Amino acid sequence: MWKPSEPSSKLLDSKEYYWYGAKMITPQKAIQFERYEFKKWEHHDADTIVETPVSLTVNGEVWLSFMCTPVQLEALAVGFLYNEGVIESMDEVVDVRVCEHGDNVDVWLNRTVEQPTSWRRTSGCTGGITAVDLLAKPNVSFDKSSLRLSPEAIGQLVEMLFESQALYRETGGVHTSALSDGEKVLLSAEDIGRHNTLDKIAGMCLMNKVSSADRILITTGRISSEMLQKAARLQVPILISRTSPSSLSIEMAERYGITLIGYARKHRFNVYSSGERVGL
Repeated sequence: MWKPSEPSSKLLDSKEYYWYGAKMITPQKAIQFERYEFKKWEHHDADTIVETPVSLTVNGEVWLSFMCTPVQLEALAVGFLYNEGVIESMDEVVDVRVCEHGDNVDVWLNRTVEQPTSWRRTSGCTGGITAVDLLAKPNVSFDKSSLRLSPEAIGQLVEMLFESQALYRETGGVHTSALSDGEKVLLSAEDIGRHNTLDKIAGMCLMNKVSSADRILITTGRISSEMLQKAARLQVPILISRTSPSSLSIEMAERYGITLIGYARKHRFNVYSSGERVGL
């Protein structure tokens, strides 16, 4: 059975770095650029967010490559396998580790598994991937959830999400998702791909034995059907975004009984489904 080789608190840190020999893999890269403003040019030095391919190997077989920001990579791999229905708990994971050069995450399970025969490229900014035969799942319902929030709490959660954006404050150009119990942020993850942030949240939950059931997800990313699907897999009855949901995600939220909130700001938000949980 898998056991953390490092203190579990490391997995909660979105600024986790990896050392490989003399090279440190960091989520940002120094760049230079020229800015035109008020009829003049200026030279600037800055950091930008890193996007890099990282392959996922399961039981020695390469399954796919993530386009991602290279932090919390173990959580990304484990969470992806969970959200895709390949695993249900860490009891099935014998080992998970980032390989020597930081471009592969190696996961070994205690049983044989078959790679899905076909993957679908999702609507993620960096091209998320999901198994075609999982698009209609999970088969869940949140009708019995007792979770309730005041309208004022929505704005407070959005502010907490902003406070957890460590990488965004340094580089911009990165999505953030957070899991909350309604009073505080339990876990947060940052990545150039919004789908990846929910996979990282799922992985951190499993690896740190944090339950996501009956919690709240807050994200900076657009809510597509795949994002809604991942939230449902995490058994989260309230999903909040700073931006818009898609038509299909609204239909799925209505079917599952998930409270879907978009364009959330400190003093306003839109409710698209199951508004009774927020006082509607």
